[in-house]
Amino acid sequence: MTIEQTQQQIIDEFSMFDDWMDKYNFLIEMGKDCPIIDTQYKTNNYLITGCQSRVWLHASYDGNLISFSADSDAVITKGIVNLLIRVFNGHSPEEILAADTAFLDQIGLKEHLSPTRSNGLVSMVKQMKLYAQVYHLKSTQQTKHE
Repeated sequence: MTIEQTQQQIIDEFSMFDDWMDKYNFLIEMGKDCPIIDTQYKTNNYLITGCQSRVWLHASYDGNLISFSADSDAVITKGIVNLLIRVFNGHSPEEILAADTAFLDQIGLKEHLSPTRSNGLVSMVKQMKLYAQVYHLKSTQQTKHE
């Protein structure tokens, strides 16, 4: 499934709920499916700055696709990071870097989060794209050396 298809699926899922409390509950449920970060990565090096809650994010790269894992001490934040993992997980660095995140506005997430949570959401997206940028640069440098 492409990034755009996953984003549309999420938009469709959120449109099933009229009330934002139901959407928050949906996010909390999503957090339960989050690929949990290995305890060795639950350190300050993997902590996302700018989040109200503590959120750890790790990425691994197999030379083709990036896989993310995360954890948070807040249930809604864990749902938010898993929402992003659903979108970006299993895609190439180039796909992630090219991805538009306008779906976050379409589902109304930014406008319904507190300012600090909204900043945290932006920080999570930035961190995921930063991982993608680093892996993209590493793969292009390896290609040059071969």
